[in-house]
Amino acid sequence: MQPGIWQILIIAALALLLFGGRGKLSGLMGDAAKGIRAFRDGLKDGDSEKSRDEPAGALPRTDAEKEDLKS
Repeated sequence: MQPGIWQILIIAALALLLFGGRGKLSGLMGDAAKGIRAFRDGLKDGDSEKSRDEPAGALPRTDAEKEDLKS
C-alpha cells in the first residue's frame, strides 16, 4: 500500500509545523522551560518571606477576651 496524496500532504504539513521556521519546536520547549523556572522561583520567593526562626504572631482576641482583660 502506497501513501496517497492526502497522507503526503498531512505529513508535509506536520513537518512544516514542527520544523519550519526558526526551530519552532525548540522555541516552544524553551518557553515551557522558562515558565517552569519562573514558577519555581516564585515558590522560592514566597517561602523566603516568612522566616522559620520568627515566632508566629498572637491571635486576635475576641470581644469577650477583651472584656475579661479589662476587669
